[in-house]
Amino acid sequence: MRRVIFNQKGGVGKSTIACNLAAISAARGRRTLLVDLDPQANASRYLLGAALAGQTRTLAHFFDDILACRVFGPKPGEFVVATPFSRLGLMPADPRLEELQIKLESRYKMFKLREALDSLKDVEEIFIDTPPALNFFTRSALIAADCCLIPFDCDDFSRQALYNLMDSVREVQADHNPRLRIEGIVVNQYQARANLPVRLVEELRAEGLPVLDAYLSASVKIRESHSQAKPMIHLDPRHKLSQEFTALHDLLTGGNPVAAAPDDWP
Repeated sequence: MRRVIFNQKGGVGKSTIACNLAAISAARGRRTLLVDLDPQANASRYLLGAALAGQTRTLAHFFDDILACRVFGPKPGEFVVATPFSRLGLMPADPRLEELQIKLESRYKMFKLREALDSLKDVEEIFIDTPPALNFFTRSALIAADCCLIPFDCDDFSRQALYNLMDSVREVQADHNPRLRIEGIVVNQYQARANLPVRLVEELRAEGLPVLDAYLSASVKIRESHSQAKPMIHLDPRHKLSQEFTALHDLLTGGNPVAAAPDDWP
C-alpha cells in the first residue's frame, strides 16, 4: 500500500504523521519505506537526525539520473538508505529538489516516481511526504500513490483550504491515477476541551467529509520527538500521542501485526 500525506497548507503535521505511521508499520513487522519529496527535508531529518548531512544518494540524485537519461536508468533501491529503526528505509530529500522541479516538470517526468516504486517489489508499505504546495513533486506523489491522507490542524484557514485540496486530488485521479482515493482527513493537534476544534470537526462531519475517527492530540512531546530524531513509538510508547498514532495506523491497516520482515536495507 502506498499512502501520500498531502496538504497545500504548511504546518499541519504532514512530516510528523508520515514518519510516525511509517515507524509503527515497521515496528509491526512490515518492510516499510518513507519517501521524502519535500526540499525542506523535515521527514528525512526526523528519521536520520545529524546523519542526514552525510547522505550522498538522495532523491535529488535520483532525479539527476532521470534528467541525464542514463541508458538503463537509476535503480531505485540504490537511493534507499537505512534508518536507525528496523525494517524502515528512507528515500531522503535534498534542498536541491527545489531547483530540479522546473526541469522535471518541463520534461514531463511526473510518472518516474511511480515507475521507481513499482520496481521495489519487496516493500510492503510506502508513505510519501510532500511539500506544502501543489507542484511537480506532490503531483508525482499522487500519481504514485494508492490513497491520500489529508492532515487537518483544527484551524479555520485549514478548513477553507480543504475543499480546493480535495478537488486537486480528484483532478489527479481523473487525469492520471484512477486507482487513487482519498482515505480520509486526519485531525491533528486536536484539543477536546477547546470549543473551536470540536466545532470544526463536527461541521466537517456534518458536511459528509471523510474525517477519520482516530484523532491526534496537541502535545509538546512531539517537539522532543523531533529533537531526538525518534518517532513517538520509539521515544515513549506509552505516551498518549504514541497510542493515538498507533490507533490511527490500526484504523488504516486493520491493526494486525505480521511476521517480521528481514531488515536488510543497504
